[in-house]
Amino acid sequence: MKVIDAISQILKIEGVNYLSAFPTTPVIEAAAAAGIKPVICRQERVGVGIADGYARTTRGNPPGVFAMQYGPGAENAYAGVATAYADSVPVLFLPLGHPLKRDRVFPHFSSVDSFKTITKSVEQINEPDIVIDTMRR
Repeated sequence: MKVIDAISQILKIEGVNYLSAFPTTPVIEAAAAAGIKPVICRQERVGVGIADGYARTTRGNPPGVFAMQYGPGAENAYAGVATAYADSVPVLFLPLGHPLKRDRVFPHFSSVDSFKTITKSVEQINEPDIVIDTMRR
């Protein structure tokens, strides 16, 4: 099973019905295959706002979920992520990862390093074996 398929199945089990997303990320297709409806936005900040608003209206059960591409996509979502954190809104952010051989290679934007100060938890999921334990947090 691929990491994105495992993540999508866990989200569905947890009651997530909608995935706010900015293309392109394979999480969109995996979520749709799991029965989660993708809501595609035209800009990352808007996508974060959609996930934030959804989480507020559901009181975090289920949380809002936003998926975006790595690098510029994650950078563009930064302000929205900080706002959700400051307001204690339960939102799960899923930036697409870059190939492992490019991990921590300049000039790649590291979501793991950058989002540490504006989130409750930051995890890098790059192996199927750690998906379940990581998603429990």
